[in-house]
Amino acid sequence: MGDVFKVIFGAIGGPLIIVLGILIMVFMFHTIGVNVQPILAVAIALTPIWLPFTLWYLTFDKWVGFVRTKFRVNNPRVTLRIKLPPEVFRSPEAMESVFTHIFAANGSDNLMQAYIDGKHPLVASFEIASIGGDVRFYINVHRKLKDMLESQLYAVYPGIEVTEELIDYAAEVRWNPDVMDLMSFHIIKKGDAVFPIKTYIDFGHDKLPKEEEKFEPMAALIEHLGKAKPHERLYIQILCTPHAKQDFKSGSRVPSGTWEKEGKKAINDLLQRDDKRQSINEETENRPALTMGERDTVTAIERNISKLGYETAIRAMYLTTDKTKFDGGMIGPLLGSFKQYNIIGRNELGPRWKTEFDYTFFEDRSGAKQRARKASELEQLKARVYDPGGGKQAAGHSPKVMSTEELATIYHIPGSSIITPNLARIASKRREAPGNLPIGLPPHMAQ
Repeated sequence: MGDVFKVIFGAIGGPLIIVLGILIMVFMFHTIGVNVQPILAVAIALTPIWLPFTLWYLTFDKWVGFVRTKFRVNNPRVTLRIKLPPEVFRSPEAMESVFTHIFAANGSDNLMQAYIDGKHPLVASFEIASIGGDVRFYINVHRKLKDMLESQLYAVYPGIEVTEELIDYAAEVRWNPDVMDLMSFHIIKKGDAVFPIKTYIDFGHDKLPKEEEKFEPMAALIEHLGKAKPHERLYIQILCTPHAKQDFKSGSRVPSGTWEKEGKKAINDLLQRDDKRQSINEETENRPALTMGERDTVTAIERNISKLGYETAIRAMYLTTDKTKFDGGMIGPLLGSFKQYNIIGRNELGPRWKTEFDYTFFEDRSGAKQRARKASELEQLKARVYDPGGGKQAAGHSPKVMSTEELATIYHIPGSSIITPNLARIASKRREAPGNLPIGLPPHMAQ
């Protein structure tokens, strides 16, 4: 019921402020001797026109947020632990196939679903955690997606083992600021979403090199996670929501286009051509020829927007259960492991928000805001929620669209080239029993 009261209070707070402002204006006009009766008469006469629109504008976001929260609660989540096989001979393209197959926009089909049921695309969280140096792979999705996800993982990664966690590993930590401490970062694409980061194709993984010749982009991150001490936990959450067009039918007051259109516009800007013209290779005397780098960028954008996209935000958190042993040296390598995906002049991944304040003396002298931030961030990690806030706060670290190719680059099942001792693998490869294996006694022995 607490959430309901918050929604109601938030909804009526705006109208109450407007009424209070009108009363203050009436009082001021009356004080200076201005006759407000004609003004009030006109305002009251036009109430059936302006009041519904005002109330709709003030309560729209609160109501949509409330029904969507109810929809998320009615769709329980499940955490799957991924146990790695001893050998992986698949490139990250296999994981891209998983991202593609589980893509489900799950949007509303009508206004009833959007504004009463709160139906909307649900987030999937692809996670790597280090529990005291024990590196583990997890995926957290809503339960309806579990079977499809499992079947896809088994299909593309033979020998893998997927088990459902009875108790979510993230829920094991109960926040106690007196003895614990944490620092969390939100990592987002710094440039326009249509410009891709460095992907497994740029690393040459699409050419299927030998395992010993592969450069594993996740190696630096996994190696660092394995160095966590018994009192330390490190979390990487890649929160992905299927990207879809937003309009009033889907529950959005402000319509927004798809990133395909944004990508085509970016290409036209690079080519200095009119949006209606389609040929990339067309060059005229008035437009200089593209450099090799510009051609590569155009090709990369075209390949990127041709694939399914997820609105993506990455949470990187360092937590210690003993605040006296907080090790700031663990944070730099954690964030630095994402730099290898950067391409100068195209795009890069980097932290856009953190739990710490830049100017603590001016912004949070008492430390109360920071303590509240840390508690809220840990709860959002457990709930797989990403809240960039509103207004200027959201402008810098709202989720940006990443293609399935980009996501598969930063999260996939690594091959045996990673030999970190704290990255456990299944002891032996599992094989199915032969199809002609006898399952009973021969007829002459059955009697």
